[in-house]
Amino acid sequence: MCGRFAQKSSEKKIKKQFKVEEVPPLVERYNVAPTQAVLAVREASDRREALFLKWGLVPRWAKDPAVGSRPINARAETVTEKPSFREAFVSRRCLVPLDGFYEWSRRGDSKRPFYFHMRDGEPFAIAGLWERWEGEGGPLESCTLLTTEANELLAGYHDRMPVILRPEDYDLWLDARVRSAERLLPLLRPYPREEMTTYAVSLMVNSPSNDSPRCVEPAREN
Repeated sequence: MCGRFAQKSSEKKIKKQFKVEEVPPLVERYNVAPTQAVLAVREASDRREALFLKWGLVPRWAKDPAVGSRPINARAETVTEKPSFREAFVSRRCLVPLDGFYEWSRRGDSKRPFYFHMRDGEPFAIAGLWERWEGEGGPLESCTLLTTEANELLAGYHDRMPVILRPEDYDLWLDARVRSAERLLPLLRPYPREEMTTYAVSLMVNSPSNDSPRCVEPAREN
């Protein structure tokens, strides 16, 4: 799964890597948690746009956005079947830029957080779905992140991992004219382990209230 991550790249880097003309004002974030606003990229007419979406998808048909499940993740294997996701999978897909994400592994009596990122240190994109709910209080746009089975690096920590897309697949994933599961589902595969790395980080990551560069610093050996 993917339940916590870092979005700390600059506006300049996001514009260049994700080919967007404008990016909303950003602050470096090191411990993004569910229900918070997350930066996402989606197709808008003939261009890409970057915007903030609430993490935890609210289906457009929900009676109340505060009631019921607001899933932060969607399994790639069943995304075309689940009522909460199947419409968004067809026509409301997005990218969520990350610099890294956290997973926990039990060590003795406690769980130790680990930070996973690309070996080259560059930001990458998770495949996401977005929805627009409308009702009292105004519209709410939200998202969920897709997951798949873990690669060899993640398998020692969890049996799931976020779906990481390659840059050459961004156009296809974002193209709302593409509605075929046969073309899209092959993109939702485990990312090659050799391009990723990980290390243990501080237990301060366990609390979403902690959001500073210390979250991604390697843990000191006890």
